[in-house]
Amino acid sequence: MPELPEVETVRRGLLPVMEGGTIARADVNRPDLRWPFPERMAARLEGQQVMGLRRRSKYILADLAGGETLLIHLGMSGRILISGDPLGQFVHDHPAAEKHDHVVFHMASGARVTFNDPRRFGAMDMFATDEAEAHPLLAKLGPEPMGNSFNEDYLVAALKGKNTPIKSALLDQRLIAGLGNIYVCEALYRAGISPRRRAGNIGAARAASLVSIIRDVLRDAIQAGGSSLRDFRRADGELGYFQHRFDVYDREGEQCRRAECGGTIGRVVQSGRSSFYCRKCQR
Repeated sequence: MPELPEVETVRRGLLPVMEGGTIARADVNRPDLRWPFPERMAARLEGQQVMGLRRRSKYILADLAGGETLLIHLGMSGRILISGDPLGQFVHDHPAAEKHDHVVFHMASGARVTFNDPRRFGAMDMFATDEAEAHPLLAKLGPEPMGNSFNEDYLVAALKGKNTPIKSALLDQRLIAGLGNIYVCEALYRAGISPRRRAGNIGAARAASLVSIIRDVLRDAIQAGGSSLRDFRRADGELGYFQHRFDVYDREGEQCRRAECGGTIGRVVQSGRSSFYCRKCQR
């Protein structure tokens, strides 16, 4: 599933086409994805100017001039692709419609924004913009890891006394919004912390250091356009490249990248997810 860097990469790719632009028409080609689409979604989107395009956790939020917000979640295999963009550096002709093109936004500029999702685990919803923080998908989210609310004092306090493994704690969206399996593995490697260590047993100084490390990992990943493992594509259709820079994720049995370590990357399953880490230098 796309994590924060992938969603942010897609959002940034959509900005020149959607933010400030008008949705001339929306084609909704099926009644549902992960759950039913909002009632009259196509009609509610038609003619609406996109006033802002933001991200909250792993959700893209398009704030519309009419006072509603469109929420988009990519799910496991969702892609948002731009074609016919007259403002971009490269103009991609509109491709032929594909089987899994479930929602298509026809922008007044002539650009087309297509949501394609073979496995249909993605989702869309619409709600009043001033009620966004109360939406069930958003109401219980923790602070954004790139925001001011996520700081050393906050994380030290949040981890204090927790008996869950640090890996599980950092994946808790109520604690930090947007972090996923890949980037937690990478951050813990840079911090030298084993994913098995109990969160409450990590000293305050080491816990505090995770704030800047998490941000650095996310910045590096966003700069590389995210990670393309199976389905993820940027809005221009290109792959992300951060997968070529993984230190531990999906590197089981390979040598640790720290020259002085000499250890190998291991894997352990935690809460149904694979955690990759160096058995020697992560304590």
